[in-house]
Amino acid sequence: MTTILITEWMPAEVDRLAAAGKVTYDPALWRDRPRLFELLAGCEALVVRNQTQVNAELLAHAPHLKVVGRLGVGLDNLDLRALRERGVTVVTGGHANAISVAEYAFGAMLALARKLSAADRSTKSGGWDRATFGAGTELYGKTFGLIGLGDIGARVAKRAVAFGMRVVAHDPLITPLHFAAAEFNVPLLSLDEVLRASDFVSLHVPLLPATANLINAERLAMMKPTAILINTSRGGIVDEAALAEALRTGRLGGAALDVRAHEPPGSSDPLAALDNVLLTPHIAGLTAESQARVCAAVADDVLRVLRGGKPLFAVQ
Repeated sequence: MTTILITEWMPAEVDRLAAAGKVTYDPALWRDRPRLFELLAGCEALVVRNQTQVNAELLAHAPHLKVVGRLGVGLDNLDLRALRERGVTVVTGGHANAISVAEYAFGAMLALARKLSAADRSTKSGGWDRATFGAGTELYGKTFGLIGLGDIGARVAKRAVAFGMRVVAHDPLITPLHFAAAEFNVPLLSLDEVLRASDFVSLHVPLLPATANLINAERLAMMKPTAILINTSRGGIVDEAALAEALRTGRLGGAALDVRAHEPPGSSDPLAALDNVLLTPHIAGLTAESQARVCAAVADDVLRVLRGGKPLFAVQ
């Protein structure tokens, strides 16, 4: 009987978990709900990423479940209320992928500011268009707006200061005495003030009812027509139809989207045809180093709970 069930990709620590109990590891299991429900019958620990929907329906098939390990930080695929009512502990990878996400945000920003993807395609096809691709913009001296100044946002702020950028932020959950705000001299402004002032805007907030379509047509219209939007948080935070329209009509300079409202978005994706958009398949937090840290942190906490201990990265 399976004790630990892993329903999505886990590149490390599976053997260590297997030493503590019978493990079933199937990275595609999240797609097969009937088989998933069957395997949950004797399961005490469930390890997932962002595709497995851990809801009341799933919990009804998991009478012995004690802990859910989330390989990452987003929680929108977990019904936290139902899990609390069942007394199931939820643990995450803590802040183990924050460096990778922060570095991705800068990579995306540089790629768009200097038109690197378009220049690469043009040059590989035989072009040598210095006039077009030499008209990029520097990051130095520009205003970088952060929507969310938590663990990832703070790391982005630190890197932005090193690039000589002016950083402003919106985060209703922190005060000016928060480490990142105080240490990096980041003023906390309203959301609208950040959007109006910034040359680059990076999103670092969870997907909640209050943040769904947070960046909509009205707020996109507040941004500078040369501004670049970067989203590494969750796709549902941005109104993608409004974003496509703003990019297509020149009301926004560019966008980098690592996350989408629907993943994958499908073949009729209007954003895919736009040259001023960088699209990647939800990889901002996926580096070899971050995944080793995330897997180790989740495995440690899952084992702590199964042994009756207190986890380090439990969701309250």
